[in-house]
Amino acid sequence: MSTISDTPATTDARAKRNVMFLVMAQAFLGAQMPMIFTIGGLAGQSLASNVCWATLPISMIVLGSMLTATPISALMQKYGRRAGFFVGTTGGALGAATGAYGLMQNSFEIFLLGSLFTGVYMSAQGFYRFAAADTASDDFRPKAISYVMAGGLASAIIGPQLVKVTTDAYVVPFMGTYLAVMMINIIGSVLFLFLDIPKPPVPAHDAPKGRSRIELLRTPRVAVAIICALVSYALMNLVMTSTPLAVVGCGFEQSDAADVVTAHVLAMFVPSFFTGHLIARFGVEKIVALGLIILAGAGAVALSGVALEQFFVALVLLGLGWNFGFIGATAMLAGAHAPEERGRVQGMNDLIVFGGVTIASLASGGLMNCSGGTVQQGWTSVNLAMAPFLMLAGGALIWLALRPKDA
Repeated sequence: MSTISDTPATTDARAKRNVMFLVMAQAFLGAQMPMIFTIGGLAGQSLASNVCWATLPISMIVLGSMLTATPISALMQKYGRRAGFFVGTTGGALGAATGAYGLMQNSFEIFLLGSLFTGVYMSAQGFYRFAAADTASDDFRPKAISYVMAGGLASAIIGPQLVKVTTDAYVVPFMGTYLAVMMINIIGSVLFLFLDIPKPPVPAHDAPKGRSRIELLRTPRVAVAIICALVSYALMNLVMTSTPLAVVGCGFEQSDAADVVTAHVLAMFVPSFFTGHLIARFGVEKIVALGLIILAGAGAVALSGVALEQFFVALVLLGLGWNFGFIGATAMLAGAHAPEERGRVQGMNDLIVFGGVTIASLASGGLMNCSGGTVQQGWTSVNLAMAPFLMLAGGALIWLALRPKDA
């Protein structure tokens, strides 16, 4: 591994090169997530004996991500980012292959097992944003994170369009999509060979150990960053998971559901081209607050009706709110810990965030299919569930802002 001086210009030259390959990974490998989230609930609904469990495959993906967040973070801390990313694509390929086999055998259980393996990829993908910050200067860090997240712009286009092409490619519905996801993981893993992110140095015996997980959670800025990331991601997942079921259930086509998901994922990532600049100019707290307000607006639009254009507007706002809320919270967390605490705090963050997302995705199916007699009533329940959590995150952010600056 090459060695360089620690001047900001040199560091950012390497950071920009790493960002380029991470953007490509986000674009190509990341396409599998909108693919799976578009059809996962529909495939689950076709296999499950009870429609209340239709979104359980999505929940299993997030559960797999939650369970592997800490081990993958520890693996990266010891062996470097590249090793963790290869583990992620291996899990993604294995999960897609198992999911395809479950569809072929008409087995909900095997399909769920494949979804659990897919969570390994989702967990590793979550570290792309942290990897972008590893070699970046303080000034470039928010921009590096937002540029990598902007790679999702291409995945937002590639993924749902591949769903349209592959969903009915085989006699078994959805099987072609899962086979395509398997190939995406195999081919895309090559990108990580070009990363130049040094392994974290082995700490000397007398080196600072950093704060414990409990001490980190007691740090106000760390705690608020995790709460805001959790709420932003969990609420986005809660609504987005039910969206294909709601769109199709209201009489529209699967292609309409794919188009709504495309618009949503575009809204998630298009702002990333300037989110970092907005954070640098206005401060991270204001951008996170804006994200929470936009998420509330998404819920309000969804509650106003179930016309196709209302689905589009609500899901676009949902994506925008997630972008500002989640990227802002990530930038807040990245600046709130020491280098020796990196693996500990990032693994803990993703464990908590994806634990919440797991619960949200599981609740999504229950609220959508089993909380009312009609699709419209289920969709209303999903969106009303956002309110208390938005108030929690907003309250935490206000509490942090009111604390004395020297606290």
